[in-house]
Amino acid sequence: MRAIRRFTVRTVLPAPVAALGDLASNLRWSWHPPTCDLFASLDPQQWEASEHDPVALLGALSPEELDALAADPQFVARVAAAADDLQTYLTEPRWYQRLGDGMPSSVAYFSPEFGITAVLPQYSGGLGILAGDHLKSASDLGVPVVGVGLLYRHGYFEQSLSREGWQTETYPVLDPDELPLALLREADGSPCHVTVGLPGGRVLTAHVWKAQVGRVPLLLLDSNVEENDEAARGITDRLYGGGGEHRLQQEMLLGIGGIRALRVWQRLTGAAAPEVYHTNEGHAGFLGLERIRELVGSGLTFDEAIEAVRAGTVFTTHTPVPAGIDRFGRDQMEIFFGGDNAVPGVPVDRILALGAEDYPGGDAGVFNMAVMGLRLAQRANGVSRLHGVVSREMFDGLWPGFDPAEVPIASITNGVHAPTWVDRRVVELGEKFIGPQITQDARGWEGVDQVPDEEIWSVRRQLRSSLVEEARSRVRSSWLRRGASPAELGWVDHVLDPDVLTIGFARRVPTYKRLTLMLRDPERLRRLLLHPDRPVQLVIAGKSHPADDHGKRLIQQMVRFADDPAVRHRIAFLPNYDIAMAQSLYPGCDVWLNNPLRPFEACGTSGMKSALNGGLNLSILDGWWDEWYDGENGWAIPTADGVDDPEHRDDLEAAALYDIIEGSVAPRFYDRDDRGMPTRWLEMVRHTLASLGPKVLASRMVADYVTRLYVPAADAARAMTPDAAKALAGFTSRVRRHWPAVRVDHVESDGVSDSPQVGDEVVVRAFVSLGELTPDDVEVQVVHGRVTPSDTLVDTVTATLRHAETYEAGRHRFDGTLTLRRTGAFGYTVRVLPRTDLLAGPAELGLVTNAG
Repeated sequence: MRAIRRFTVRTVLPAPVAALGDLASNLRWSWHPPTCDLFASLDPQQWEASEHDPVALLGALSPEELDALAADPQFVARVAAAADDLQTYLTEPRWYQRLGDGMPSSVAYFSPEFGITAVLPQYSGGLGILAGDHLKSASDLGVPVVGVGLLYRHGYFEQSLSREGWQTETYPVLDPDELPLALLREADGSPCHVTVGLPGGRVLTAHVWKAQVGRVPLLLLDSNVEENDEAARGITDRLYGGGGEHRLQQEMLLGIGGIRALRVWQRLTGAAAPEVYHTNEGHAGFLGLERIRELVGSGLTFDEAIEAVRAGTVFTTHTPVPAGIDRFGRDQMEIFFGGDNAVPGVPVDRILALGAEDYPGGDAGVFNMAVMGLRLAQRANGVSRLHGVVSREMFDGLWPGFDPAEVPIASITNGVHAPTWVDRRVVELGEKFIGPQITQDARGWEGVDQVPDEEIWSVRRQLRSSLVEEARSRVRSSWLRRGASPAELGWVDHVLDPDVLTIGFARRVPTYKRLTLMLRDPERLRRLLLHPDRPVQLVIAGKSHPADDHGKRLIQQMVRFADDPAVRHRIAFLPNYDIAMAQSLYPGCDVWLNNPLRPFEACGTSGMKSALNGGLNLSILDGWWDEWYDGENGWAIPTADGVDDPEHRDDLEAAALYDIIEGSVAPRFYDRDDRGMPTRWLEMVRHTLASLGPKVLASRMVADYVTRLYVPAADAARAMTPDAAKALAGFTSRVRRHWPAVRVDHVESDGVSDSPQVGDEVVVRAFVSLGELTPDDVEVQVVHGRVTPSDTLVDTVTATLRHAETYEAGRHRFDGTLTLRRTGAFGYTVRVLPRTDLLAGPAELGLVTNAG
């Protein structure tokens, strides 16, 4: 029979071991092995049965078992020591506190998903894992971040396979009371709530749950509350679920409701209001609208509020293709932000203008969340150097008249949280031969030459063996779910081999990641897998979005190939790729394969995790690999750039992949000295650890965000007082109104001889009409550099010309001197840009007048 009501009974811990509750509720345990060891010691079998979930473990122990633990002085002492260690971690000054005065008091980090631990399944892929690693590293560094997201009652989905190899999805209900979460409550014990207006007079109410990620609180909004109607309760049902209207309401709750949840958090805790708001991808962009509403309510106009909001906002874009951006119909936006749901002082037409694709090639009928994110942030970035280039080209329509290189989108390359992703056996190896600093700073791996070959190779085999054991367990479980009987699964005991070169491939399955590129020539792949002397084995995982049948067909192709009895001992597809699987998959693979269609991989971080465990990368030069491949830390798959036929391009790049594995990777792995050591392979492993170790860390990434984006944003936000916001809004309005009259009338130069030489000086005079604007409103620049045969300037340098003279009718002369510092074809031009100290850069307003 079915229960008519369901609730969770919380464990009451005896006083001597009450600190276990604090240790379980702070997710630091997910990257702190000593705390996990403590929980495992309570009951090793229950620890495994709970899938390493401390909250579930404590709930599974009987009162008698807990009393016995509380009566054990040694165990009580261990709990006390662990609690003291956590308290020290939470309170001691760390990297951020040593930076001195003037640092941001708080940074709010908004993301639609957070991948912290498999115990809290609120992520779908790389964006969420990146967000989780960002919070963990911020905690380790002491950066005062507050995370804001949504609590999805079904998470993303659990993946399994049908007998035919087709992906199927299930959506287990997640009970927040059984997760490492705490409901925010008012002083009287009632749940805190936030509301967001919906069309037709409806109100969306959400409770706020808190996960504690080390030093970082993570606020998660939950619409599944009694005050809501059925439709509103389902808004946070699942990650990336539903259609356009469903997604729009999720993103309204994330952005608008998220700011309101922050204000509740500030009221309850006395925490300072964030000085910086970091929008992780466009999904959270509506946070800017809510901040505008707050400022309009405090007396600023809409334009003034925009300037105040922009000053303290950072926007990170993760997509390299326009199709990856959320777009909503303008009619949808008018329904949700206009009419009876309009906010006084925040007119819907101004909102629509923020997300308008009003540039050549744009779609006038849509509202673009990334475009709004860029317009509401004074600072923006891509997530690798190459992605920065792609982003500047993709969004250059917002800055007409500027070359793509001048578009104000910087790049900060992603990183990964080493304590989460580096296997403890690798850490222990480093500590043994290099020192304890290996756990504090990956630069310690520069001493990897001190580690003997035999020790590295032994650990690498242990990691490979663990992966083989894990893969066999998962393959068996998958086949049982596919309808096989235990009697027909004896072959699973021989899936994979701990002594065979192991290549891993795991990621989401959109088309551009090319899951099946390795299947372009099935017979050649079979020969690689079954080579008599240098066999290769593949471990593959990945989920397709539930609505993406094409992605599911790619998975089915891979599964059917892996089902072939002739090769199934050399290739395994592991369903339900998640953090728990990844933590054995990355360390256990010798080579990490990544073969996206360049340049569509914004960054990609799975190969970074492999590298930190001594794995080598075999990848297309895309994302992070494009900037950090050095010829000795792995292999680069050549790209067939310029080949228009996608099928032919895939054939060419697949052939290159086979050639590298057959001619370089496998021979180097199997080439052994008289000790049985693959010395050349181990040289590459050492070089990878020493060279990539410091670069691929999320601690480096977060430090870059702090110094390059957060500190300047906080400084700008402090400078943007109400008076400054009024002044900047007035300046912006006046400049935009009068800019059509700005022109470069004439440019003269002196000093250029018939045979100019390096060191010669060129005097430039520019005659400029400014109309109603003054010389103080603009900056006149000479832009100079090399000239291509088509007269295009490249490798440019800019210099500011000084105001020299004013004539009648708003005409002025600006002068300057250039020194010729390079040989070859040289050229220059002159341009005019708006100028005020309150702008972050000359391209910010997207206004420029070029000579000619």
